[in-house]
Amino acid sequence: MKTKQITMTGLFIALGVLLPIVFHLIGSGQVFLPMHLPVLFAGLLLGPLPGLLVGLFSPVLSSLLTGMPPLVPTLPIMLGELGVYGLTAGWLHHRLRFSALPALLASLAAGRAAAGLIVAVMAGSFGFTQLNAVLYVKAAVITGLPGIAVQLLLLPPLLGFLEKRYNDISGRQVGR
Repeated sequence: MKTKQITMTGLFIALGVLLPIVFHLIGSGQVFLPMHLPVLFAGLLLGPLPGLLVGLFSPVLSSLLTGMPPLVPTLPIMLGELGVYGLTAGWLHHRLRFSALPALLASLAAGRAAAGLIVAVMAGSFGFTQLNAVLYVKAAVITGLPGIAVQLLLLPPLLGFLEKRYNDISGRQVGR
């Protein structure tokens, strides 16, 4: 990674810790999914590796510093979900040249699938059944619909704005 990418990755990790604090203070963290925004945006803007790193480090640091998400059982679920978000968004947008919205939609689906898979694997340890994995994903999507709407409405135009002005942030030319 280039120095600019490393710096921006650190900035997105910091946002991944700070945004949830603000949203949880007003009681809307689970609804607006504030940690998801910097992860998805880092993947789209910087690429798969920075997206993955933001997706892994943000929930761990947040858990250690604020207690949110709880270490068990939520942190492993969020690690898988957010790691897949950042990696997939970056891979699809940077490597496969998907535009922002399809990359974002596919990333959201892949991340939720990863969360469901982790819940299914953890099911026996925490008294869940396999059905709980499906119910978990459904509940997470329904509860997070406002946050998903914000992601879909905010991130693609913001990405387009930044890519037009700062082609070199991710180390690639984006004039598609």
